[in-house]
Amino acid sequence: MRRSMAAMFCAGAILSTPLASQSWLSLGLAATLGGGWQIEGGDIGLTQHTHFGPFRGVGETLRLGSFVDEGQIIGGARGIVGGLAFSARTGMLSIAQMGSETNTSTFGLDFTLEAAGALGSNSPFPQGSAWLSLSALPGLRFGTNDGASYVIVIGPTVFWGRGHTDVHTFLGIRFETPLAKGGTRS
Repeated sequence: MRRSMAAMFCAGAILSTPLASQSWLSLGLAATLGGGWQIEGGDIGLTQHTHFGPFRGVGETLRLGSFVDEGQIIGGARGIVGGLAFSARTGMLSIAQMGSETNTSTFGLDFTLEAAGALGSNSPFPQGSAWLSLSALPGLRFGTNDGASYVIVIGPTVFWGRGHTDVHTFLGIRFETPLAKGGTRS
């Protein structure tokens, strides 16, 4: 009962903050890569603008997915997983700009640190049904500073649980859009 109450309080706190502070909505696909059992799913999150050292965005993401056996063609799913991730993202290092002077799109690089906790049912992983993870995710970003953008992140993720530690590659493909006219993206 306490777990469901904590999740409801967190969701209420996130959704009740002023719209101007909820800078961007993120929707995307999330997966671990490699052979054997992997996690595949989707995520939805909110990112706020910040100026904390090199970081220009902090966010929270709800992730839902399933365990998938990559060795099977049919019937490879086994159980579900859900988690909450907190991230800190650096500002974008611009590589190129395209478009007119009034409507410019930027292609660039950024870096995201992500810490997550997850609960799963029928987990095939040695970490069991509950684990923590830490990811270092370099990313490619394309979009406008004050509008929608597309992001691809890929990097190592370390999973901890039940005395076991594993490293998997994480892949995220995300679409971000502003929720309010709260300024430009860094």
